[in-house]
Amino acid sequence: MARTDLLPLVEHLYVNEQCTLAEIAKRLDVAERTLRNWKEKAKAEGGDWELKRQNLLASKQSFHEELYDLARDIAASIREDIKEKREVSPSRMNFLARLLPQLVHVKDYEAVAKARQDHPAGGARPEDVVDLIRSQLLGPS
Repeated sequence: MARTDLLPLVEHLYVNEQCTLAEIAKRLDVAERTLRNWKEKAKAEGGDWELKRQNLLASKQSFHEELYDLARDIAASIREDIKEKREVSPSRMNFLARLLPQLVHVKDYEAVAKARQDHPAGGARPEDVVDLIRSQLLGPS
């Protein structure tokens, strides 16, 4: 395979898999300087890998926020039903129970992606997010 045939794979690993150029160079046995040149050339031609990477992270963050808001709304409605002694729909309880673990996976992805960019992960730990939603659903323990 010619080295330039690796370009789409390198871009995918950098943008979507959040690999560093050093990791990609080692994995594909290509000089890191070559990868930097490809990245710079792509940017000059309007295909900025860094911008694509940032946009992907932003969309993942947005998705996490949407999931968190959905879980919080469902938990609040269930808590209100319990408080008002109304029957709680098993399907809502099941949906919330299935949604909570997904928040952890999304948050884990964000933490790994941010760490690979040599930035602190910041924000709440995945366990803290789940604990917060559980406390909102069940009240303080």
